[in-house]
Amino acid sequence: MIRKVFKKRNSSNKLDTIITKYNVPREYLSVNRNAVSKAVLVGLFFAFIPMPLQMLAVILMVPFIKFNVPIGVGLVWITNPVTMPFIFYGELIIGDLLTLNPITQDLDFIVELFTMDWFTTDFLSKLMEIIVPMYIGALFTATIIAIGGYYLVRYLWWRSVHHQKLKKEKRFHINP
Repeated sequence: MIRKVFKKRNSSNKLDTIITKYNVPREYLSVNRNAVSKAVLVGLFFAFIPMPLQMLAVILMVPFIKFNVPIGVGLVWITNPVTMPFIFYGELIIGDLLTLNPITQDLDFIVELFTMDWFTTDFLSKLMEIIVPMYIGALFTATIIAIGGYYLVRYLWWRSVHHQKLKKEKRFHINP
């Protein structure tokens, strides 16, 4: 499965020259169960946090957690300009439920949120009204999805290795 995709790739001479030229540690590009699952954890966490420069935040985590940096940075693009409004609105609803703050239950608020009037009339006070529930929902969602992604990758990797071992055993098993 996922392991086969990464293991079939041979390192090219261009990649090796870049690694030696810029003195990039190999562990930041290694493809193993730990590096990939940690990259999914970090990448998904920062993908669901509403903040600018999410890719930079992932890169700043490198000294603290050793993970595959390209995978972590690539996962941040789950929240792109197309998906961002839907994800962040969902996080606002979750934060609204967690804080017991009935902001999103008001239909006028929801309609006004998608119009330009929301941005023109008293924008700062309206922003402060939704920022706390939104970030609480974002932290909750990011933590749940990142931990779920981490364990899902670890399980799928383990399953792939396990099935490969079973195939190998069947191939060498002789029926009497």
